[in-house]
Amino acid sequence: MSAGIGQTNTISPIRPSGRTGLTIFAAVSLTLTVMVAAWVVSLGPLPLAVAREVSTTVVDRHGKLLRAYAMADGRWRLPVHAERDIDPTYLKLLLAYEDRRFYSHGGVDLLALGRAALQLVTSGHIVSGGSTITMQLARLMEPRRQRSISAKLRQIVRAIEIERRLNKDQILDLYLAMAPYGGNLEGIRAASIAYFGKEPKRLSLSEAALLVALPQSPENRRLDRYPNVALAARDRVLDRMVEDGVIANDDATAAKTVPVPAVRKPMPILAPHSADQSMALMKNTPVIALTLDASLQQALEMLARDRAAALGPNISVAILAVDNASGEVLAHVGSPDYFEDRRAGQVDMTRAVRSPGSTLKPFIYGLAFEDGFVHPESLIDDRPIRFGSYAPENFDMTFQGTVPVRKALQMSLNVPAVALLDRVGASRLSSRLRQAGARLELPKDETPGLAMGLGGVGITLQDLVQLYSGLARLGDTRPLLEIRSERSEAREPQRLLDQVAAWQVGNVLLGTPPPENGIHNRIAFKTGTSYGYRDAWSVGFDGRITIGVWVGRPDGAPVQGIAGRTAAAPILFDAFARTGKLPAALPKAPKGTLMASNAKLPVPLRRYRPLGELVRNDGERTPHIQFPLNGSRIDVSGDGTSSASMPVKVAGGVLPITMLVNGVAVGELDSRRQRLIDSPGPGFARLTVIDAKGAADTVIIRIQ
Repeated sequence: MSAGIGQTNTISPIRPSGRTGLTIFAAVSLTLTVMVAAWVVSLGPLPLAVAREVSTTVVDRHGKLLRAYAMADGRWRLPVHAERDIDPTYLKLLLAYEDRRFYSHGGVDLLALGRAALQLVTSGHIVSGGSTITMQLARLMEPRRQRSISAKLRQIVRAIEIERRLNKDQILDLYLAMAPYGGNLEGIRAASIAYFGKEPKRLSLSEAALLVALPQSPENRRLDRYPNVALAARDRVLDRMVEDGVIANDDATAAKTVPVPAVRKPMPILAPHSADQSMALMKNTPVIALTLDASLQQALEMLARDRAAALGPNISVAILAVDNASGEVLAHVGSPDYFEDRRAGQVDMTRAVRSPGSTLKPFIYGLAFEDGFVHPESLIDDRPIRFGSYAPENFDMTFQGTVPVRKALQMSLNVPAVALLDRVGASRLSSRLRQAGARLELPKDETPGLAMGLGGVGITLQDLVQLYSGLARLGDTRPLLEIRSERSEAREPQRLLDQVAAWQVGNVLLGTPPPENGIHNRIAFKTGTSYGYRDAWSVGFDGRITIGVWVGRPDGAPVQGIAGRTAAAPILFDAFARTGKLPAALPKAPKGTLMASNAKLPVPLRRYRPLGELVRNDGERTPHIQFPLNGSRIDVSGDGTSSASMPVKVAGGVLPITMLVNGVAVGELDSRRQRLIDSPGPGFARLTVIDAKGAADTVIIRIQ
């Protein structure tokens, strides 16, 4: 059909139907959704593992920081727990200033973002970012140098993801650990320690406001470079908090008068030797808890530093304090100054093998008491004597004649100690000390000899303190524990002496005359000086702790005139004084302890006689144990009973003959020189008989 003349041919636009529009909208939405999803996926997983990396910190038994180690890249980022470690005032200011709806939003605060957008439109530049703490944490996890819409969108996505993965407390803890404070300082703990020299548990209002202000522009507000800028930023935080009604105006005015620190303080380095050792043993452990007490550690470090300075150049001092009951190390001072090369400060002298001088003598006497051939009130000769080619002399080159055993140990006389060691046996002393956990070092190709009683063996201060704590524990030692996470199964008590002998040694040492700064009869202690004046020692204990002190040159060079009594003992008594507690009483005498004066002792115990004096000229035979034989194994429970008796038969000797089992008297033999004794239980046992004239015989058997 043709159009008529004068008519125009118009074409109407094609209008999509409603269904077609919906299809287009859905396609566009799907495309955008896919694009957004692809972009979100391209972001990769949330880097939580990296965000949780912190500096290794070493803390004491109460959680107090002893030392922190910077991360591999030099940053200081210390672990933190908001509820436990942070001052509530700071948290109140932080949330009020940065994110007042922190606990109600899901990572993004739409009201804050809207306010920030309005400020951008009205002012033409960014006034505030509208970022929540969660968004700031997202930025810290994935830092971006420039601020842009793309970066903000990335923070929003990450913030939502963080909120889905972590609870609010975990988010706050991570932020507090990662917030920047200028330079290599990250987190509030590192900043508070570096700027204020303290943990952020108790902050003043001024300090709290300053720590809120610094992360806003950490490099431009660095206290060690731009303290005036930091001060102005702090005051703006205080003004804002007054406007918002968070703090009172008077409090803010007072806080503004406080100057800000202009220098960084060093990170604490308490117990550096302990920290280094624990770091080597506990690799990849964020927080290493030690048994040390930070307050006591600091007090004894100051003591060592002061005394080393007074003793002269090149002199080092080491101090070790141990809890008797648990074996836990309470203080470990390896040197007076960790960073002083002249004193070899980084050498831990508590672990150095040195000659102990006379400090092993108490264990010689302990074995003699245990064997039952001598008592603290027995008399013993201090006279010139020769053991083969060995002729011991006293420190002052004099002899005291006949003295009580108690006095011989208190005066640290050499001849009586060597005479008793000759009777006890150097190999047995060495074996018993090793059994108790001490590592003794002898010169190459040498066996234990009498000289070890006067220092002819190597030992560390740690092992020596462990042995002395065994005396305080009435005869058993515990391996020292310094890292709280170490397994305790391997720390079973180890036998040193029987209870009576250990108590007798402690009772004797308690009466040792103290140095001028010491209190009488409060601390049981012993001193020692090694050959050539190379080492001065003093180790002591009360009912609570054992402390050991070593003084000398780390290179082993002699120091003329240095001695345990004059150099180490005064430090020992000062160390006890600096524990802040009065000395605790020693344990009471165990059951079976013989308490008597010399005149009331059994005749054989009134005077010690060397083995060579036991042969008589009147034709009488010395006592000899015929049964059981030395070294034999005795089965005393073959019938399956839980306890049994064991016969002992002796030939010779003058009646009455006293029988001792493991150093404890169990009665006298009958006229036939026989006795039935109760079995002391499975294991090794020492049987001793002493006749009326002091002659004795001993056998060691194994009961099974």
